[in-house]
Amino acid sequence: MTLVELMVATVLGGLVLAAVMALTFFSARSFAALTNYVDLDNFSRNALDTMSREIRQADRLDSGDDHQLVFQHTDPTNGTTNHVSYTYDPDTKQLVRRKNGGEPKVLLQECDFLRFSLYQRNPIGWSYDQYPTANPDTCKLVQLSWICSRNILGKKANTESVQSAKVVIRKQ
Repeated sequence: MTLVELMVATVLGGLVLAAVMALTFFSARSFAALTNYVDLDNFSRNALDTMSREIRQADRLDSGDDHQLVFQHTDPTNGTTNHVSYTYDPDTKQLVRRKNGGEPKVLLQECDFLRFSLYQRNPIGWSYDQYPTANPDTCKLVQLSWICSRNILGKKANTESVQSAKVVIRKQ
């Protein structure tokens, strides 16, 4: 075996090793991105299901703005009045649910953007447009919009979950 053959074999072996390392790194990053996306999507779906169910069953909206909603519910079994609030804190990037001011339950984490929009009933019959409202007393529909994302290996990557829904308060 000559020195030239040994050098060629070393270079080829290094190229093969570099290709395997690049493929391994790319696969690990893709797997992490897919796992993050699925995890974020599950949290978003659970939050949307919880909020949709409770908003639809609410008696009315007590107060609301871009980052907080407070709904009034009447328990059909005993007639007691409950208040459920959803509060988004942009500093902690969390959406928190509280019932009657009790123990907080975090519905969303790592939420980069969240906004609640209030709409009133359309004053024109047989039309399905919604109109923005400035008053929680006339609110009939709530739009929920948020974007959650995570970092992969220290960088913000394409692992965001975007949700938007319009939910009608049925009892009002």
